[in-house]
Amino acid sequence: MEEKQNNKKKTALIIIVAVILSAGAAVMGVLTWQGYFDKQPEEKSEGVVGMIVDDWETGIEDTSSEQKKGTQIPGYSSAEMKKGDTSLKLRIGNPKENEVGFYATLKLSDGTVLYESQLLQPGQGLEEIPLSKTLEKGTYDAVVVYQCVALNEAHTPLNAAESGFKLIVK
Repeated sequence: MEEKQNNKKKTALIIIVAVILSAGAAVMGVLTWQGYFDKQPEEKSEGVVGMIVDDWETGIEDTSSEQKKGTQIPGYSSAEMKKGDTSLKLRIGNPKENEVGFYATLKLSDGTVLYESQLLQPGQGLEEIPLSKTLEKGTYDAVVVYQCVALNEAHTPLNAAESGFKLIVK
């Protein structure tokens, strides 16, 4: 009698293990089918919307002969885009002369955030910004907020700067 109970326990244990292994195999199959294991880290690529490029330049010709001191913050007067566009051609980045990192946030005056960058090291930036939403025709007050951080492991927050401009949607 005791032997029959042991056999029943062994059989039940084998069934439970088989079910768990089957479920695990099914999950692995779904992940493989969805390409989860094939994903490669994103590469930096010039000209691709939202991709951070190294050796980023402000695009402004430097005509001054004096040595710049302190942190350089890119500025803008206006930017244009078409209604329904999902990206904005705007040079957001961290000039290579800087000794701090930047987190850049593009937002409208009403607080609507259109883009938030990852850490931009000196000399890194974007040429075209992917937007979190499309905009209707009109002229908007916009700002790029640059949060400066130390280039240490903790990215210790320093000061912030804002660069306001008119965003024109046609």
